[in-house]
Amino acid sequence: MKRISDMSGNSLIPFICENVQQNSTVITDCWKGYNTLQNHEYTHKQINLSQNGDPAHVHLPGVHRIASLLKRLLLSAHQGAVSPKHLDYYLDEYTFRFNRRTSRARRLLFYRLLEQAVCISPAPYKKIIDVGHQGQ
Repeated sequence: MKRISDMSGNSLIPFICENVQQNSTVITDCWKGYNTLQNHEYTHKQINLSQNGDPAHVHLPGVHRIASLLKRLLLSAHQGAVSPKHLDYYLDEYTFRFNRRTSRARRLLFYRLLEQAVCISPAPYKKIIDVGHQGQ
């Protein structure tokens, strides 16, 4: 998951190209921001949710499950106190948990977390607290 600046094709398409393997089938609603997907070596299947009588979660269950669980995490565990300044970190945490939700080797979770921590360059304290950031 990643925060994008808006829902335009200029924001959506680069995100998809960065995260979805080319030649994959991408299923979306009919939002116009996805219109150029086929120009980037994807098969684009559109579902017009407004013309269909079924609720959106019937046709796009994965999207709705992820959004629902993220919303629940942010409102419960973080009690709605998520600042835009740290949103990307909350999304990373959620992605980490979601991708390991069915792991049979739960005892390795802490080991994997440590393994990832040593693979990332250290962040200076000033970058962590974002001294130059004002107003959020």
